[in-house]
Amino acid sequence: MGLSIVILAAGQGTRMRSSLPKVLQPLAGRPLLAHVIDCAHALAPDDVCIVHGHGAERVRSAFPGAGLRWALQAEQHGTGHALLQAMPGTPEGNRVLVLYGDVPLLEPGTLAKLLETPAGDVALLTVELADPTGYGRVVREDDSVRRIVEQKDATADERAIREVNTGVMVLPAARLKAWLSRLGNDNAQGEYYLTDVIAMAAADGVRVHGVRAPEQEEVMGINDRKQQAEAERALQRRQVEALMAEGVAFADPARVDIRGTLTCGRDVFIDVNAVFEGSVRLGDGVRIESNNLVRDSEVGDGTLVHSNCHIEGATAAAGCEIGPFARLRPGAKLAAGVKVGNFVEVKNSELGENSKANHLTYLGDSSIGVNVNVGAGTITCNYDGANKHRTVIGDRAFIGSGVMLVAPVEVGAGATVGAGSTITKPVPAGELALERSKQVVVKGWQRPAKKGK
Repeated sequence: MGLSIVILAAGQGTRMRSSLPKVLQPLAGRPLLAHVIDCAHALAPDDVCIVHGHGAERVRSAFPGAGLRWALQAEQHGTGHALLQAMPGTPEGNRVLVLYGDVPLLEPGTLAKLLETPAGDVALLTVELADPTGYGRVVREDDSVRRIVEQKDATADERAIREVNTGVMVLPAARLKAWLSRLGNDNAQGEYYLTDVIAMAAADGVRVHGVRAPEQEEVMGINDRKQQAEAERALQRRQVEALMAEGVAFADPARVDIRGTLTCGRDVFIDVNAVFEGSVRLGDGVRIESNNLVRDSEVGDGTLVHSNCHIEGATAAAGCEIGPFARLRPGAKLAAGVKVGNFVEVKNSELGENSKANHLTYLGDSSIGVNVNVGAGTITCNYDGANKHRTVIGDRAFIGSGVMLVAPVEVGAGATVGAGSTITKPVPAGELALERSKQVVVKGWQRPAKKGK
């Protein structure tokens, strides 16, 4: 029997107090719905249908080309009504797994257990809570689920039940369509509740299995900023624990944020307040000191990133030293042994092996050879107000402090540029270039003084 997964994602999320649809709110740097879609795809279903409503176009545009089927719930009349919108495109011979766009921490392994139940039966994911107040209680008879009782309708004995409904369930599509057609909205909210299907299934002699989730955290829904923050910490903890199991060392696992994919080699150490975004790879023996942001970058074996650096769209080969207070912008490529020191910014530039720029320097749109020394305060003047131009510095060149390299310009291999020079013409290989105005001393000059009151 095939599998269709329907993700209910039409709600507005008014308690978030945001113009952004709830399912697009971020969790670990990605929309809530993205985490649910990933979990769904991990089960290899025949199709995944998103029931969307509030902010429909915005939600759809966030997932272009994702191989999804979309169903619009133009007006929200409850979970049963939402699921009904997905039924026209759902094969009757399939099973239907119902997920929620604001429940992002579910693991594929948990759902796989739900799908192990017989194909013609219904299975409901439940969880046991120490305090089930406010949740629908799962009432069993002979270990089968007979119904779900809401708190306000529950007897004293039923309120003592700690097993509650998560809303996640799997049902045979043909029967589901019939049950949904029979739903009524004779309740205080005037809505069509999906939970009513459980009692219908039991009344029709269909066995309803209750499969317990391993922990409450996995099935938590996100309805407000507090729950969003709690889910963020839970997901970060999960990611960090997985990395620690692979041998990554953290100074404090609670003070790291991974907003994407972080891949680490052996003997990696990550200090506090490090943030990793997008796709990041750290090679063997990398050390990331405190207060660093690394986004969509690769850091080679044995490289040391000192504190307070911003690295984005960059690559650093083995044995580099970066920072503190360095910024590597997109297109920065450091070869092995390169040193980029404090308050140095590199953009769209390649630095050859063992070259160094230790202090207060901007290197933009540059090609720098091997064993080059770039002095403090050096700037590649790459922008003329309309176009970017490139600076080329040959192997073993020495650039003194306070040098302006006005691109396009080339400094030959082994050349030296004296401190304080503004270079606008090519510097031949092996030669010394100086460009300084004559120093003048004005004798007897008096510094201006403030006028008396």
